[in-house]
Formats: sequence, structure tokens, C-alpha cells
Amino acid sequence: MPKHNKHITIISYAFMIGFSCLLVYFAIFIIRDNSKLLNNPYNKTDDIMADRITRGSILTSDGEIIAESITDSDGNEVRSYPYDNIFAHAAGYYDKGQTGLEYSYNSYLLTSTINPISKAFKELEGEKSPGDSLVTTLDLTLQKCAYQALGSRKGAVIAMDPDTGAILAMVSKPDYDPNTIADDWNRLNSDEDNSPLLNRATQGLYPPGSTFKTLTLLEYIRENPSYSKYSFKCKGQFSVDNYRINCHNKKAHGEQDIREAFANSCNSAFADIGLTLDIKSLRSTCKSLLFNTDISVAFQYKQSSFSLKQADNTGEKMQTVIGQGKTLITPLHNLIIISSFANGGYITTPYIAEKMINDGCSTVRRFSGSKKIQVMTPEENEFMNECLREVVTSGTAGTLASKTYTAYGKTGTAEYDSSGNSHAWFIGYAEKDGKKIAVSIIVEGAGTGSDYAVPIAGKLFDSYY
Repeated sequence: MPKHNKHITIISYAFMIGFSCLLVYFAIFIIRDNSKLLNNPYNKTDDIMADRITRGSILTSDGEIIAESITDSDGNEVRSYPYDNIFAHAAGYYDKGQTGLEYSYNSYLLTSTINPISKAFKELEGEKSPGDSLVTTLDLTLQKCAYQALGSRKGAVIAMDPDTGAILAMVSKPDYDPNTIADDWNRLNSDEDNSPLLNRATQGLYPPGSTFKTLTLLEYIRENPSYSKYSFKCKGQFSVDNYRINCHNKKAHGEQDIREAFANSCNSAFADIGLTLDIKSLRSTCKSLLFNTDISVAFQYKQSSFSLKQADNTGEKMQTVIGQGKTLITPLHNLIIISSFANGGYITTPYIAEKMINDGCSTVRRFSGSKKIQVMTPEENEFMNECLREVVTSGTAGTLASKTYTAYGKTGTAEYDSSGNSHAWFIGYAEKDGKKIAVSIIVEGAGTGSDYAVPIAGKLFDSYY
């Protein structure tokens, strides 16, 4: 082969390979990445689309409208939220920027899949085409129940089907009325004490309190095959190396086995347990349950953090294993953790978007469901559920015992300042006739999880069944 022909062949192959790579990248962009670009606040494509398409509605799972585009008295297209504050943080807002579902599914709501011929005629006539609507997994009745149950207190309530990952309710307070976001913007944005624009359910970071004992217990049974023989005499406090841990109100729980220590949320026993743990292994368990890890949900959230190291002092270790110390978690993440115990030891990725429908109510896109990853053995899961059930039957969540459904859970009282003020936590799930619901509840600055978070869970479970 002549030398110049060989060079031409090499150049041709290089060009073909480069062109093929470009096609692959373009295909990946079309399939996976284009919505991220369209949703970027610096991208003005949505402004162009909004001139041609009427933004689609956002609906509950049973078809109730929670966000829609209407024409006001001046003939302007505006966004309307029929349920005012109730879906504020879940649906988000579309004025003064975008949040919530309005942000995460922006490009889809500005897409119209009506008949192309009808769309062409509308454009010729200067009319907008109707955008596709988003059908969510949110349950209207349960959302109302969660909103009313939290009342005027700061905090968050989030619920989902633990088997599928479908989010059924998401409430954060203080809240706002998305209908008047423009008028209220300066007041809401400057309210640093209450942070009403923050979605506490997915972005609020809190010390987990005793809800973290689920991870401490899981790690302990992994490291100790004879865990059922554990025994501890609680005197209301526990001291090592001049560091002291108190049980709630310094209550002496007396002789405790492993189940009783968990059910009674005995800080002293868990501090004792925690000091025997391999911290590297505990960090690994925490990571498998998504601490310091991307949760991979399709909406805005913050990552939880676990920072305990082997070199940390005794006091830091004892504080951390009972859910204090430097550990921070979101209600969303705590919901994922409790759901893993509810569905056989699998992490289930939460999702809130079910499908897109066009103006004729035909489904034009279904969003992929949750991913499931096994994080514990069946034997570990079985024992953990025995302990979570014990919390209800004889422990700190006893008010859920006499119900028509079977409840499991863990309370938490998370101190957040030197004065002993605390957030009230409850994570748990209930089942009846094969139907399950998992909840994660935090009431800021309220006191104990037993007194303030558990009753909210009871109202949600009652409503659901």
C-alpha cells in the first residue's frame, strides 16, 4: 500500500472513531442528561418554551391538582396552588426562581406531547400548546393528615411505601403560601430564625438522637454472635474516663438485656455497647446505610454526615453511638433507614414522580421506580424487627400498641444545645393485611419523641388504614 494511502486510511479511521464517540455522547445527552441542562437556572431555554407552551399541572396520585397554570384578571398566565400551604415544600414554587417539583421536573412541565399537527396549528394561530402534567405519588388524604398533625410546630413529616419507595406525604413547617410568594418574598427570605423556605423533610440536618441506636444495634449484633446474652445493669448514668452519659431524666432502668435496652432507649447500655465496637466497621455500616453518600433521588436534598473516627476520645464515641456527637441526618434519610427494616433488609430509593400525562390524560412517560440494594442479612433483619416491635409493645412508643395494625419503630430525643433542649424524633412503620407505610417525624425543640413525635405517627397510621 502506498505510504500516502496508509496515512489517509489512519485519518479516516480516526475521524470515524471520533464521530462515533460524538454520536454516543449525543445519545447519552438525549437519554439521560438533557433534563439536567434544561433545569439549570442559567439555561434560558425554558423562557422560550414558556412562550409556546402552557406549563403543565402537578397532581396527586389520585388526580387532585396541587399546581396549575391559570389566567388572572389581567390576562396574564400565572401559577396557582389550590391547596395553598399544604403542598408548599413538595410542589415548590415557580416565581422568584423554582423549588420542589416545579424545579426538579421543570423541563417535563414545559413539554407538550399533543398531536404535532394540532401543535403546529396552535403556533400558527399564536396560541400556546398545553404542557404535559406530572402525576406524583403523594396521597392527598395523608398529606392533609400530616399537615394538621404537625400543627403550628416547626419540624417535618415524611411518609412512604417502604416496599416501593413511593413518597406518600411530605410536610415541612414553618411553611409559606406559594400563591403569594412574590409578595411575601422579602419577609420569607429574611426570616433566618424560622427559615420557612427550607424543606426540612429533605434538607434539614439534625442530630438523630436515639433513632441512631438502630445502627449501633445492627453493628453490635454483627460483631457479636452471642448478642442475645448481653446484660447490663443501668443505674441512670454511665461513666468512663471522666466522661458521663445520662439516661433520660437519669432514670435507672435496672437489669437490661439487649432488647430491653433498645426498647427503653437506655443511653447507659448503648454507651457501654458502643465502646466495644470497631469504629472502622461501624463507619462501613453507616456508609452502607447511606451516611456520607449520595442518595440518588430526583429532588433537592442534603447529605447526612457521620464523622466518628477510631482516634476520637471516649466521650465522643459514647455520644455518637447514642445519636449525639457530630452526626447529622435528614428526616428523608431516616425514613430510608427505617424502611430498610420494613422491607426485608433492602435500601429502597424514594421517588415522588410517577408519570407524565398529556392533555388527553394519556401516559407519555413513566419515571423509573426505586432501586433496591440489600444491606443486611435476613437473620439480622429479623432480629432488628423484633427489637423495633419491642419499642411499641413494652417501650417508649407504647401508645401505638393497642391498634388494629402492627407498628414498629424507634423514638429519639436529640439534644441540640448545652441547655438540654431537644428535638423529638420517631421513625417507624406499620403493616396490616400486607399493606405497609413508613414514617419519619421530627418536631423541633419539642422534647421527647414519645410525647410529641409518636402521636403524629399514630394519626398517620390511623389515617392510612
